[in-house]
Amino acid sequence: MKKLIFCLLLTGSLVAQSNRLDITPLTGSFYIYTTYSDYKGTLFPANGMYVVTDSGVIMIDALWDETQTQPLLDSIEKRHHKKVKLCVTTHFHDDRVAGLDILKTQGVKTYSSILSYQKGKERGEKTTEFQFQKDTVFSLGGVSFQTFYPGHGHTPDNIVIWFPKAKILYGGCFIKSVDASGLGNLEDADVESWTSAVQRTVKRFKHPKYVIPGHQSWKGDEALYHTLSLLYNTKK
Repeated sequence: MKKLIFCLLLTGSLVAQSNRLDITPLTGSFYIYTTYSDYKGTLFPANGMYVVTDSGVIMIDALWDETQTQPLLDSIEKRHHKKVKLCVTTHFHDDRVAGLDILKTQGVKTYSSILSYQKGKERGEKTTEFQFQKDTVFSLGGVSFQTFYPGHGHTPDNIVIWFPKAKILYGGCFIKSVDASGLGNLEDADVESWTSAVQRTVKRFKHPKYVIPGHQSWKGDEALYHTLSLLYNTKK
C-alpha cells in the first residue's frame, strides 16, 4: 500500500488533527479518503472512497464532519479536474452522512436505501435526496457498481457496495479492519444476524481484491474473515 499522498490540516493545534483529511490511491481510478473524529476520547479514522470516471466522480459515503467536505471536493477537482457527481451512503450513522447537506448544495446527487433514510430521519441525522427500495446498480462514466443489503449487522440498514470489474468490495462499518480488536459501536447492532450477513456477503462476492472497512486499515480480503472471527468471539 502506497503512503498517503497528501494531508490537509485545516486549522491549528489539536483541532487540526480532528480536521485532518488523507487521500490514498487504492488501484487505478479508486481512492480512499480518511477523515478523523473523536471517538470515546481517541482520534479515530473513518474511511470513504471515491472513483474517478470519464463523466465525473463517484463518492461512497459522505464524511464524518461537514467541515471536511468542501476541502475534499476542492482536492478532488484540483487533482482530477472533475467534479463529484453522485454519492451513495452505506448506513445512517453520522460518520457516513455528515457531509450530505454540503454535497447537495454542490449539485451532487445523493443516494441511500429507503431504510437508511428512514432511520436517519428518526435519529435526526443528515439524509439523502434520493433513495432506492432494493439492491440497485449505478453507472457513471463507464464505471458500474451495485449495492447489496446483506441483513442487519452493524446497523439494521447497512449495505455493502461491489465494483465487479475492479473486484473491490466496500464494506463500510459492516466490515471491521484487521486492525480492529473489537466490534466497535454496538448501539444499533445485532451480533447474531451480523454473523449470518457477513457469511452471506462472503458467499456472494467471491475473491475480492480489496475489502474496504469503514475504519482503520484495509488489506486484501482479510477484513471479511476478521469480522467473522470478532463476531464468533463476541458470542462465546
